[in-house]
This record gives sequence, structure tokens and C-alpha cells, in this order.
Amino acid sequence: MSKDQNTVADLPLEDTGLIKADPANAEKVAGKSWLLLIPLLLATLFSGAVIGMYFQPPGLRVFFNATGLEPGAGTDTPIAIAISQVKTQEQIAVVSEGDVVALGRIVPRGDVISVATPSGAGDARIAELRVSVGDDVEQGEILAVLDNLPQLQSAVTSARAGLRVREANLTQTRASNAASRAEAQASLERAQVAAGVAQSELDRITTLFERGVSTRANLDQTIAAATQSARDVERAQATLSRYSAGSETVQADIAVAEANLDAARATLASAEQDLDSAYVRAPERGKVLDVNVRAGERAGTTGIIDLGDTSQMTVEAEVYQTMIGRVTIGDPVIVSADALEHVLTGTVTAVGLKIGRQSITSDDPAANTDARVVDVIVTLDAASSPTAAPFTNLETIVRIDAGRTP
Repeated sequence: MSKDQNTVADLPLEDTGLIKADPANAEKVAGKSWLLLIPLLLATLFSGAVIGMYFQPPGLRVFFNATGLEPGAGTDTPIAIAISQVKTQEQIAVVSEGDVVALGRIVPRGDVISVATPSGAGDARIAELRVSVGDDVEQGEILAVLDNLPQLQSAVTSARAGLRVREANLTQTRASNAASRAEAQASLERAQVAAGVAQSELDRITTLFERGVSTRANLDQTIAAATQSARDVERAQATLSRYSAGSETVQADIAVAEANLDAARATLASAEQDLDSAYVRAPERGKVLDVNVRAGERAGTTGIIDLGDTSQMTVEAEVYQTMIGRVTIGDPVIVSADALEHVLTGTVTAVGLKIGRQSITSDDPAANTDARVVDVIVTLDAASSPTAAPFTNLETIVRIDAGRTP
């Protein structure tokens, strides 16, 4: 045997590949290959499940409809309406066939009223707050008092004093006219008596003159005296006529006094109206939801008190414009939120007539805040309204069972 043949003979047969490997080793290698396929298979199944849940192809929806199952129904936070996943109105517009879902907020009936200071209050500050958060108030009840109250009270006192002066002036004018009329009447009576005496004297002197007993001068003097007495009567009559009931002079004096009295009454009414502006009153019955100022502060543009009628709570939902055609008055509604222990129920009672910009958005900074929506008012039922009363302005998910009016 040659040297090369001896070298080959000394080599291990496995290394030369001239014989087959051990069968046990082959089985180990094959087992490791199948183990590598298991993670790949699991990743493929997981990806398919996620894609199926996200896109929900027609075949999957048919399966859910046939079995009555709902995606995520076995969890506390269903996949279909998970609040943390809500982006915009458009993304959550339709959850299932026939349903319209929108963002909403809980509000009292008629929304929240921001009670402002009365017109004409100017820069008056709050002197006293007579209510606190949670108080129930009636229409017209005083909620706060402004610091201009003493000044306005002084104006009312002054106006009342002026009114009394004008009333006294009218009384004085009427009394003065009555006294002047009595005086004129007396003067007339004296003039008439004097005229009668003068006329009698004239008759006597005339008789004497005709008999030649009296002189011409004496007659002329008597005639002048009688004429003067007659003129005095006429003057007294003219003076008396100035104070008669239908006289223009008397009527003018009384009219001026009455006009001054009317002006004083108007001044008092204005002062009393201004006095009422020192009080902030409740425009309607409701509950005090918030107090925005403290004593000593000026009222801001947001008003001093937020008031709402929580005896009936509603939900203001913003339905995406492409879905509003499916919503009708009377549709049943389910309202949910994390802060609520149970879902609320109600019905659609009003649908807006104007498309506007979305104002209720999620906390996601990437959410679309320029969506076009229509306001829909949902009135909660008798069982849900008291539950919602403490949650004014709470953001909710509103599911409208569109087209299934009870």
C-alpha cells in the first residue's frame, strides 16, 4: 500500500463523507428546524388576527353576525368604542350596521347659563354672594349684591324727596289759586257795594241839580265817582275771572305743577330701576353649578355664576355630517363614559339645522379638530337623568340606534 493510501485510510470516515452520518444526529437536526417554524407560525397568526380585527373584512363580519358575537365584547373596554382609541368623529361614526356613534357632552336642559351682572352695572364689584355651588334657586332670587348699592339707594332717597317737593308744590299752587280767587271775589263784592253807593249818590245829586239845589260842579264830581266805581267793579270781575276753574291762567299754573310732579315720579321710577341693577337675580329656576368670582372682584366676561336646570339632563352630541341623515327624532340612544358606573339611556329630541365645526374632541393631540358636525340633543330618561346630574360637561360616547325608533 502506497503512502497516499495509508493517509486516506487514517482519516475518519465521517469527515471524508464517504459514509452516511448517524441516524440519531439526523433526527436532532430535523427537530431543530421545526422549532424554528413555530415562532414564525405564531407571528403569522397574530398578524392575521390584528389585521382582521382592525379592518373587519366582509367574511369576518358575516361570522360575527351569524354567531351574535361582538368584537371585544368579552373585555371591560370593548374594541369598538374604546375611548382611548377615539381619534375623531369620522373614525367612530359607525360602529355596527344601523348605529351612529359620536362624541357628546352632558349638559342640563337648555345648557348652562352664565349669569352676568345687570345692564348698567358698569365696573361695579361684587359686594356679597348669597349662594354657593350646589344651591337650588328660584327665578328672580337674589344671587349676589354689587358694591354700588349704597349709591343707588341714595339716589332713590333723593328722588323720593324730590317727588314730595313736587307734590307739595302742586298742593300749594292749588291752594294759592283758591285763596286768590276768594280775594278777587271779595274785591268784586266791595267794588259792587261801592258802585251801588256811588250810583245812589249820583241819583240824589241829579235830583237836587234839577231842582236847582245842587251845583253843576257837584253833579260832575258825583258822576265821576259813580263812573270810577263802575270801573272798579269791572276790574274786580276781570281779576276774579283769572282764578275761575276754567281759566287759562289757573290751568297753566296747575299744569306746570302737575308736569313737575310727573317728572319727579319718572325720576323716582328710574332711580328704583337703577337700584334693582345692584342685585344679580336668577333668570330662571336651576342649580348653581359654579361661582366664578369672589367678593371684591369685578365680574368677568364668563359671568359670575353658572346656572343650570339639572332636574332634566340632556346630552349634546356632535354627529359627523355624512351620518346625520341617518338620525331621526325619537331614535333610542345609549351614552357611556369612564366616569359613569352604568350606561345612560335616552332618545333623540332635537336635530340641529346647521353644520358647524366640531367643538368636542378627544385628548389625542393628533385628533382632527376641524370636522364638520351637526348638533343632536338627546334627552335622558327618568332613570338616567339623576345619574347624570353631577356630571355637567362630561365628555361621553353617544351611540344612536339610528333608524330603530321605538
